[in-house]
Amino acid sequence: MAKHGKRYEAARQAIDREHAYSPVEAVRMLKEFPGPKFDETVEVHFRLGLNVRHADEQLRGTLMLPHGTGRETRVAVFAEGDKAREAEEAGADVVGSADLAKRIEEGFTDFDVAIATPDQMGNVGRLGRILGPRGLMPNPKTGTVTFDIGKAVSDAKAGKLEYRTDRGANVHLTIGKKSFDDRQLVENYAAVIDEIVRAKPAASKGRYIRQVTLATTMSPGVHVDPARTRGIVEELESTTPQEAATVGA
Repeated sequence: MAKHGKRYEAARQAIDREHAYSPVEAVRMLKEFPGPKFDETVEVHFRLGLNVRHADEQLRGTLMLPHGTGRETRVAVFAEGDKAREAEEAGADVVGSADLAKRIEEGFTDFDVAIATPDQMGNVGRLGRILGPRGLMPNPKTGTVTFDIGKAVSDAKAGKLEYRTDRGANVHLTIGKKSFDDRQLVENYAAVIDEIVRAKPAASKGRYIRQVTLATTMSPGVHVDPARTRGIVEELESTTPQEAATVGA
């Protein structure tokens, strides 16, 4: 069993493992936990009641967070000619076609999002075994295979997130940095929960959102009440940080 440090253990002792906190309570707890010197990422993890072996019970989509993710997104674009210039003007970090595919085959993966024009899928297709496992394969469903390259690059640089269920019917997303204020994190969380609820497959049966956990890079997880899907931001005004700290104590 992995041995955790004093900061982690102190944070874990502050959590009531039997209690499902409201989103505002959970965010405030995470921000109060002692942490490392670097600015930790705040993540949300969903366990969903979906049978992902069935195609009609899988989730995949994109969303924009109101306050972004707090991290710089490196974008690689497969395009030529005018579309390559459009990508560069929009801020793409690396642009190419067959030459970029060759670099990736040789081990280059220093990017977070890959975008391609439809005519470049011949070059991109052979990279499936490299990009697929990393979640970087361009896909028309997520807007990363498109001739509207400028918008796709701008959206990616602004923090557009892609989400999808894994084999265990879980979804993992970043909602910001620990340095974000309470409102930024809560509004980002609310945007994510709205999207997950909106994207519920019609074929889904039974309880849909089974568990929600918020955590930072180096903290234990805090269970969030999965039934809290509405009025999340309004709770900021109705609960002070001092009141939230006493809940579950």
